[in-house]
Amino acid sequence: MAKSTGPTNPVLITLIRELRKTSAKEKVNIWKRVANDLAKPSRQRREVNLSSIDKHSKAKESIIVPGKVLGVGDLTHNVTVAAWQFSEGAKKKVKEALSIEELMKKNPKGKDVRIIG
Repeated sequence: MAKSTGPTNPVLITLIRELRKTSAKEKVNIWKRVANDLAKPSRQRREVNLSSIDKHSKAKESIIVPGKVLGVGDLTHNVTVAAWQFSEGAKKKVKEALSIEELMKKNPKGKDVRIIG
């Protein structure tokens, strides 16, 4: 019998299901792409430093990280960051930190949301 891979965290499994449902309902691919990234094994998930987010984003933009945000670097402009996980250092530095689910509920069409990783 083959061993199953991918997430075993029930919260993550529910989030992936919700992302796919919203993607189909709203007819936008961004949530499906995030769901596919989150469905990968944890060692293949993205880890992004704040310095990278700062370099690749503009002020007042919404950024989504289908993985973990790490606290190396600083944000020099105001951005909304949504991620599956935040390190302790990143939590302290990001003013507008959301879960992916909160961002999806606030912006179901995924307008002006950029995936970084």
